[in-house]
Amino acid sequence: MLSEKTLVLFYLCHMFQKYDVIVVGAGHAGCEAAAAAANMGSKTLLVTMNLQTIAQMSCNPAMGGIAKGQIVREVDALGGYSGIVTDQTMIQFRMLNRSKGPAMWSPRAQSDRMLFSQRWRELLENTPNLDFYQDMVNGLIVKDGRVRGIVTGMGNEIEAKSVVLTNGTFLNGIIHIGEKQFGGGRMAERAATGITEQLVELGFESDRLKTGTPPRIDGRSLDYSKMEEQKGDDEITGFSYLNIERIRPEQQRSCWIAYTNQTVHDTLKTGFDRSPMYAGRIEGTGPRYCPSIEDKINRFADRDRHQLFVEPEGWNTVEIYLNGFSTSLPEDVQYKSLVKIPGFENVKMFRPGYAIEYDYFPPHQLHYSLETKQLRGLFFAGQINGTTGYEEAACQGLMAGMNAHNNAFEREPLVLKRSEAYIGVLIDDLITKGTEEPYRMFTSRAEFRTLLRQDNADIRLTEIGHQQGLASEERYQQVKIKKDNVGQIIKKFSEISVEPESMNAFFEAAGSAALTQKQKISQLVLRPGIGAKEMIEHSEQLKTEFGHYAPLEIEQAEIQMKYAVYLEKEREMVQKMAQMEELEIPETFDYTRVQAIGTEAREKLKKIQPKTLGQASRISGINPSDVQILMVYMGR
Repeated sequence: MLSEKTLVLFYLCHMFQKYDVIVVGAGHAGCEAAAAAANMGSKTLLVTMNLQTIAQMSCNPAMGGIAKGQIVREVDALGGYSGIVTDQTMIQFRMLNRSKGPAMWSPRAQSDRMLFSQRWRELLENTPNLDFYQDMVNGLIVKDGRVRGIVTGMGNEIEAKSVVLTNGTFLNGIIHIGEKQFGGGRMAERAATGITEQLVELGFESDRLKTGTPPRIDGRSLDYSKMEEQKGDDEITGFSYLNIERIRPEQQRSCWIAYTNQTVHDTLKTGFDRSPMYAGRIEGTGPRYCPSIEDKINRFADRDRHQLFVEPEGWNTVEIYLNGFSTSLPEDVQYKSLVKIPGFENVKMFRPGYAIEYDYFPPHQLHYSLETKQLRGLFFAGQINGTTGYEEAACQGLMAGMNAHNNAFEREPLVLKRSEAYIGVLIDDLITKGTEEPYRMFTSRAEFRTLLRQDNADIRLTEIGHQQGLASEERYQQVKIKKDNVGQIIKKFSEISVEPESMNAFFEAAGSAALTQKQKISQLVLRPGIGAKEMIEHSEQLKTEFGHYAPLEIEQAEIQMKYAVYLEKEREMVQKMAQMEELEIPETFDYTRVQAIGTEAREKLKKIQPKTLGQASRISGINPSDVQILMVYMGR
């Protein structure tokens, strides 16, 4: 008969079998990483300190937005889950920037916070090859310059070929509310310790960042008659390219817009002497593009009011997220300020806002695969790389999970170019330019944003995801059909003409010039303010020709025709950039020999170790003459 000790050892050995991939952290990055690795065939373990907070929306209950919506679409096109979960849990949908060109259109959805987390967990639990374990990870197993697994808080050593760290704000996290401060990665959740210290000992560089969150409000205590209602769109396209069952437009919940005033600002200022930010207790740099309310008051002193978004947190809760009122001021000052906002006179606060500072690792220490340069097999994704936002975290998690799998099976990593995806822009920005503040994606960061639209992410990326073994055959066939249909529509548009008498009533109503003779649809669709979908709905002839095509296929054809000149110009720019990307810099290249380049530029090149001349040209402080000099030395 086996002894109790032998049985325990047998159990542990059986339980902690060797994994292909271990993912640490179950936020948005960790969930996408674990799903990607497991769906590609890796035996995967997802380790989190709390299985009840998988995919927690720690800040606002929303996905998407300017440029962020494009990222969620790209994640979906590659075979990730974020778009699916968002579509299944949304309570409101809006397509932002519809008044601008399609390169600026960005989907955004309010989600049910609890349902979002629940649906993510259900999807993960139904993913083959994926195991779960609840414990803190406070160390890595490292041998011969390679990560070999993890060490948990309970002393368990679990082996793996690749490890993905997605620790979010938990690495040595400190929460600040006024003069109070305490350890934590999120409110009521402890911080993670040990990993930063070990990595620094191994030669990694770490630093501190700060982010914040607003107070949560009891929606029953608000007077919505003093606010502006913000309804959802009449048409819900969603995020996923799959046929997802979504809410109907009339079912959506409204958000509301409120405003601060000078009295609110003056009340907030009474707490500045107890603010952790102004008292110097917070060392980390905060997000420039999502400032706290106290930051706004200081930076925009000429403004007598700031916009606030009153966002419901779900279908079955009265909890409200007050977007735009992020703060770490003392709790009493927060409350005194809130009651001065019109509509908030009787407000009840569920919990105060707070700031949190945490460790991150400057991302110049990564390869484009998100594998660390110092340790083979170790990948970073999410806020550990200095980003902010669920969407930025999710896309990094997806890429890190895919490449952790590729690493485990000795396959080439997947690297997306700047011309292929916003994901490629984000990763290149992080590695090449670095970040000293939480990085947030904007459409202005992408030089090829006319090519990188939210409507064509599937056309750009699904074939790549399918080749990697992540995007399903269903997705791949769906995209092939879409591309064929779009091509047919464009061809028909250039062949079919309409008579003046059949369309002039439509053009007159649209404020466009009447036809004097037959004209091709391809010419008419180029007119400002004229949409192909609306033309087709007006004409029985066109309904017969195009009625069987999906609205999004017609929209895609229209965009390609209307913006053909701009798209061609961007493709030419991509070709020029590709020539620079093909000029690889040898790993052994000695920058100290290139004395014609300034000292600061040489130091940056040595630090970042660009792979190509194209990457070198995008490093801050490297000018065109430096690149020309590098080309000469490489030629030698």
